[in-house]
Amino acid sequence: MVVAETIAFALFALVTVGASLGVVLVRDVWHSALLLGVALLSVAVHYVMLQAEFLAAMQILVYVGGVLVLITFAVMLVRTDEAGTEPEVTRT
Repeated sequence: MVVAETIAFALFALVTVGASLGVVLVRDVWHSALLLGVALLSVAVHYVMLQAEFLAAMQILVYVGGVLVLITFAVMLVRTDEAGTEPEVTRT
């Protein structure tokens, strides 16, 4: 039983570190926000492994549910087309 817990901890630790590095290193803001959600969810899994279910629930509700949704809306509202806008074609 201890070996399975250690393997699960190592797996989610790698997910947390990998997603956190992805948040910093990825150039696209949208992908960075999605990786932030993965990192925050994996931290909630760590809380469950430590038998702190209340903290895990607050992690999901406050950070994943609140902060990440706020970041997602900000990205959707502010994001511009990188290629630029095409000029309008006028019909004569």
